Amino acid sequence: MLELMGSSLPAFIVVTFLAMGFSALMTGVGLATTWRPVWQAIPYCLLLGLVDRFLVWSLFEGELLLLSGYLIDTALLTGVCLLAFRITQVRKMLTQYPWLVERSGLLSWRDKKNA
Repeated sequence: MLELMGSSLPAFIVVTFLAMGFSALMTGVGLATTWRPVWQAIPYCLLLGLVDRFLVWSLFEGELLLLSGYLIDTALLTGVCLLAFRITQVRKMLTQYPWLVERSGLLSWRDKKNA
């Protein structure tokens, strides 16, 4: 699996999970906090994937121009970003409109019965 990504396991953990994963998490939170549409997360995550490839190459001597590594890393970062976006969006709906909506799970809300 690591051959497809073009990096070692420590490089994947340090750069992709810790550094870029945190960046993707904060991107999702930032987009949801400012009520941006979810599609805006995709271009940001594509750019985060490019930065991830560059950091793996420059810090850990991984392969820079490896399509499979870029796709795997970008898919992981996009998943983190979208999950953070949805959790933040649900939290904001519940705190800003408590008379209209109630929680119906970690990733969803529903209209209150008496509203």
